[in-house]
Amino acid sequence: MPIKSYLAHPHDGKKEELINAMSQLSNCEVIPAENKDLLIVVTDTDNKIEDEQLKEKIEAIDSLKLLAMVSGFDTPKSK
Repeated sequence: MPIKSYLAHPHDGKKEELINAMSQLSNCEVIPAENKDLLIVVTDTDNKIEDEQLKEKIEAIDSLKLLAMVSGFDTPKSK
């Protein structure tokens, strides 16, 4: 289960648009910073394929200027 956290920087004046777009994605939680033009994004997917697909969807959002991963880990499933 890949769990990752990112800092998402919107284009100027596009913070609300980015919040709305990212909030529509499943497996993605968005927390807007109160004092900066910045979002904290946490993703939690079932496998690496879903994780890559979600990251591609996030990176395709027009109002996103920069996405920086802060932390990530993958909990392997027990056999």
